[in-house]
Amino acid sequence: MSGHVQAAPIRTRSGASVATLGILGAGQAGATLARAAITAGYDIVIANSRRPETLHDLVRELGPRARAAWAADAAAAADFAFVAYPYAPDDRLPVEELAGKVVLDNNNYMAWRDGHFAAVDSGEKTVHELRQEQLPDSKLAKAFSHVQFHARSPIRAPSDALPGLVRLARPSGAPDRKALVVSSNAREAVELVTRFADDLGFDTVDNSPLSESWRSAAGTPMWRASVDGQTREELIRNLGRAERSSGLPVS
Repeated sequence: MSGHVQAAPIRTRSGASVATLGILGAGQAGATLARAAITAGYDIVIANSRRPETLHDLVRELGPRARAAWAADAAAAADFAFVAYPYAPDDRLPVEELAGKVVLDNNNYMAWRDGHFAAVDSGEKTVHELRQEQLPDSKLAKAFSHVQFHARSPIRAPSDALPGLVRLARPSGAPDRKALVVSSNAREAVELVTRFADDLGFDTVDNSPLSESWRSAAGTPMWRASVDGQTREELIRNLGRAERSSGLPVS
């Protein structure tokens, strides 16, 4: 597909348009989502943990709809944001700049990678509830956490080498369209993610509130089907089959 299209802007309940996505984290997930969002007509402000100049090559590749900034400036410029790195208790997030905004979190709890969090291990809280506590004035949504952002090795066709976020996308109404989970304590966040995912080529299934987001954690039935995606009906069924154990989620 050549060129860029201008997506109909997402609008909040107040009618304000939402056209700029702030991405905090410029690794594989952040960069891949930036490409997909730009193709769908969104502007991007992206930040990493270093200086904006270190993103020069990525921004040049992304084109005129993208620019790099410090994390606080990216958060301030964003209509909504995407946090593209794992949760850690000592994260210093731009709380004030993200206040009142919808923040998408694609984090998954991986104890082998991130360490153990007692509240998550015991089932008292989900990792997304912990992230929400770090952003008390934002509307957090677990989103895009079970679609692949890395490329697969081409096995059957060159398209297999594309990230799942790109490879599995389908136009609205396509019979083989896949669905993604969204969980949030805020209705406005669910609605925004639903419209954004639709622009990117996916249906959504609401698995709210955040306390229920364990149903789409690593190792659950829906997770095992995430590589090649699942329809809305399949995803609903797999979410319902999830069982919360006292043990840790597995990869």
